[in-house]
Amino acid sequence: MTPSGGLRLEKRLSALPPTFTATQARQAGLSPRDLTMLATAGDVEELSRGVYRRADAPATAYLDLLAVCMRVPRAVVCGESALAIHELIDDIPMSVHIAVPRGTHRPSISYPPTTVAQYAAETFSLAVERFEAAPHEMVPMYSAARSVVDAMRHRRRFGETLALAALGRYLRREGAGGVRDLQEIARELGALSAVRPAVEAVLA
Repeated sequence: MTPSGGLRLEKRLSALPPTFTATQARQAGLSPRDLTMLATAGDVEELSRGVYRRADAPATAYLDLLAVCMRVPRAVVCGESALAIHELIDDIPMSVHIAVPRGTHRPSISYPPTTVAQYAAETFSLAVERFEAAPHEMVPMYSAARSVVDAMRHRRRFGETLALAALGRYLRREGAGGVRDLQEIARELGALSAVRPAVEAVLA
């Protein structure tokens, strides 16, 4: 690569966000061959198929999260991933857990390992927050209360022990206000009958 060619690639790369897709790269004037050259030179890293991160981007422990959410922009971080980020469980998830609306395409991602849940479209956006996975890079994620309610109503999938542990830690941390939030979200999701007895048992 000539010096002028290298400067051209560097200039186009610098115009892209820290984490970007192959489509964004193409719109910035970088071809697949350019991306291969940049990856070989160590200027970018391919996080997942079609998702790249600049070598000069800030360090983050959530590269897998960024990669999956870039590949599935409509997804919301859920399940064990959300519980771990909210520090409600000590387990380190073996895969990135995301939810997509029921009735939409269910993505299949082999790397990073990804677990996909489908939630009812009418309540899909309930209690969605923004999590800063890297400086100034946000991904959608369910709130702590929503994540606990989901664990309780799907505890066959999550496991009874994990769901109850998350519930107990949440209640100890949030107190009475946390109980109200849990009940409101459980009511919206039609899961009050599953959540209320567990809350009463933990608080007894």
